[in-house]
Amino acid sequence: MPAPFKPHEPIYGVAVDQGSGLAAVIAAARGADARDDDLQTFKRIVVETASPQATTLLVDSNYGPQLLPHMAPTCIPMLAFEADVYHIADEDRITRLPDNLTVEQFPALGAPVLKFFLYYGPNDPAELNKRKFDLVRSIGDRCRAQGTTFLFEPIVYDRAVSDGASKEYALLKPELVRRAVEDFVNPDYKIDILKIEIPVTLDYVEGFGTPAMSRRDAEAAVVDVSNAAGDMPFVYLSAGVTYERFVEGLKFCKSSSGEAAGFMCGRALWSDAIGIFGSEGANAMARWMETTGRDRLAGMSEAIA
Repeated sequence: MPAPFKPHEPIYGVAVDQGSGLAAVIAAARGADARDDDLQTFKRIVVETASPQATTLLVDSNYGPQLLPHMAPTCIPMLAFEADVYHIADEDRITRLPDNLTVEQFPALGAPVLKFFLYYGPNDPAELNKRKFDLVRSIGDRCRAQGTTFLFEPIVYDRAVSDGASKEYALLKPELVRRAVEDFVNPDYKIDILKIEIPVTLDYVEGFGTPAMSRRDAEAAVVDVSNAAGDMPFVYLSAGVTYERFVEGLKFCKSSSGEAAGFMCGRALWSDAIGIFGSEGANAMARWMETTGRDRLAGMSEAIA
C-alpha cells in the first residue's frame, strides 16, 4: 500500500467532501435559523469528532484547507480535487476542477492524499473516454511529481439505463464496476488507491431484497472485482446508502473474499446528524457524533476487519 498508508493496515475512512447538495439539505433542516457558515460548521464537527477514530478523512477543496488543522494527528488528511461533485461540466459528465487549488499546493497544505471523482461509463464512446483517461493521467502525473498519493473514484453508469436504482441497472453494475477497475489499474494513470462502489446492489440480491441475482452470482461478482484490482489497493464507498445497509454490504464483501483495503463512508455515518444539527444545534450534533457516530464508525470497521 502506498505511503502514507501502511501496508496491510486497514483504511477506515470518513468523507465529508459534499458541497452544494449538502448545503441545501442543511439549510432546509435549519430553516429560519440557517446561517451562511452552517456547511463549514457541520463539516468541522464531523472532522473534530470522527478523525480521532478514522484512519483518514476526506474534505473538499473549498473548506478543506480551513478544516485540515481540526483533524486529529493520528488521522491522514485527504483533500478532494474537484470544484463540487454536484456540478459536472456538461452532459459528458466530466468533473470540474477547482479554481482555488492546484495539485502542487497539496504538500504545503499538509494533505498527503488527493482524491479525484469522475463519472465513468465503460460503454461510452471511445473519444469521450479518451478525454477522461487523459484527465486522470494528467492528475496522476502531477501527483507523482509532488509525492502525493492519488486516490481515484470512478462512479460507473450506463447511458442505456438511466435509473441507477432499477433492477436492470443492478444486473449491469457488476460488469461496469469490474471494467472500470480493469481500465484504471493501468500503471499509466499513476493511481495509488481506487475508491469503488460495492459491485452488487443488495436490494436485488438473494437473501437481502427482491432477488434478481443469486447470492452465489453476487459473491462471484465481488471476487471478480477484487481479482481485477490485482495488487492495487481499493476501498469501498458507501454511495449514499444507510448505515445498516452499508454494514451489510461490507460484511457480504468480506464473506465473499473481496480483498478490500477498507472503506470510505460519508452519509452512512453522518446523514442522521443533519436533522439534529437543524433542530438542536451544533452542540447536540457534536454529542451525537461522539456517541452514535463513533459507534457507527466502529461498526463499519468491525464489518470489514
